[in-house]
Amino acid sequence: MKKIPRMPRSFRRHLIRLGRRSGDPQTAVRFHAVARLGLGRSSPQVAADLDVACSTVVRAAGHYVTEGIAGLYDKRHGNGATKADDAFRRRIAQLLRLTPEDFGWRRPTWTRELLCLQMHREGRPKVAVCTMGRALARIGARLGMPKPIVLCPWPRDARERRLAEIRRLEGRASAEEPVLYSDEVDVHLNPKIGRDWMLRGQQRRIVTPGKNQKFYLAGALDVRTGRLHTTGAARKNAALFCQLLWLLASRYRRARHVHLVVDNYGIHSAQLTRRTLETLGGRIVLHFLPPTAPTPTGSSASGRTFTPTSRATTAARP
Repeated sequence: MKKIPRMPRSFRRHLIRLGRRSGDPQTAVRFHAVARLGLGRSSPQVAADLDVACSTVVRAAGHYVTEGIAGLYDKRHGNGATKADDAFRRRIAQLLRLTPEDFGWRRPTWTRELLCLQMHREGRPKVAVCTMGRALARIGARLGMPKPIVLCPWPRDARERRLAEIRRLEGRASAEEPVLYSDEVDVHLNPKIGRDWMLRGQQRRIVTPGKNQKFYLAGALDVRTGRLHTTGAARKNAALFCQLLWLLASRYRRARHVHLVVDNYGIHSAQLTRRTLETLGGRIVLHFLPPTAPTPTGSSASGRTFTPTSRATTAARP
């Protein structure tokens, strides 16, 4: 390393001020390193004081001896205007609202490489993958896991008709004609193991009960009162759903009909379910959502209706 002569205190302070005013942390480190070398310290000592690599201090000293103060500044200011400017980043944000398939690419998700190719295809400057990563960070984009969904196979008009029917049914909900949304859930009894801190080369072992066991719940939410009715069993079959039907029949004794909105899961149309509905005398009426439709309050549809007089009265199919 080229020797840096001792510097007076005022000049060392001047170097440190110049580094701070540069607005670049790496430039400030180089100025500070040269100032400490001018105090008579060795490069390993300066590197330890500033918590940087010794090579960083040696390079800064070499630039200072060769070019003076100008050698400590970042030379990239002469590279011209930045490629990833505000307009560049705005266009990236627009691309992220769409999918690569909208632009003819044969994959559903974006990568940094694909974003670079798409931007270059649109006539924008060609940038490196790391530059694209910094641009994504500037706009607050994150690398997450997309949610897979399945589209309803029905035509849009037919689906909207079903949903509108259920909304009207929900709007007429009363004590005599309650409307409930029903669904089932799997409960895993094995404890979930989260992340843990471990030493390198070691893997912690957590004792678990063994084979995972499940418990199943069936529930129905009253859209008018907000009350949730639940029942559970060790198996997820038609018997579980029939338990819920008997529970609702006992809870709503004064109701003429109980309208229950369900999805198209097989237990909702099983033979045991149909026999149970017939036994209950038609007091509980099932309304089926379109296939793959969610079951939140306010978005459902009236489909097949089970009654004691007919095993299945099916609405007009799309």
